[in-house]
Amino acid sequence: MKDKSTLFLFIDDEPRPIAELPSPVTFELDTTRLVDGRHTLKIVSRDPSGKEGIRLIPFEVRNGPAISVEGIREDAVVDGVLPLMINAYGKGDNKSFIITGSETPQSIPYWIFILLILFVAWAIYYEITTSAVNLVK
Repeated sequence: MKDKSTLFLFIDDEPRPIAELPSPVTFELDTTRLVDGRHTLKIVSRDPSGKEGIRLIPFEVRNGPAISVEGIREDAVVDGVLPLMINAYGKGDNKSFIITGSETPQSIPYWIFILLILFVAWAIYYEITTSAVNLVK
């Protein structure tokens, strides 16, 4: 009789496991064979007495070109004309890095403008209060 648990690895709702391994195991999941999108890794463990345990791990595969969109968010409620900035770029391969198009330009966040306004307001206040003290002397 075996004294180790056996692990069965399934992807999504496939009836046949992609691997049957004795525990503990180090395993490399090749996501290049999966289509982009949401998937579920199902791990079934069977101990020597026949009892089973199941763990589901949802994950998302994104092997294709990355797509970045600025100007709209998921589940947003919008109306009128909507300016969008869309960028798509591939990751290249493990041997080379594609530099062209790999950075997504973004607009300046609104909080930068708020900090700038607050700093200018403080500088004006400081200048007024300092010059008033100098006039009194």
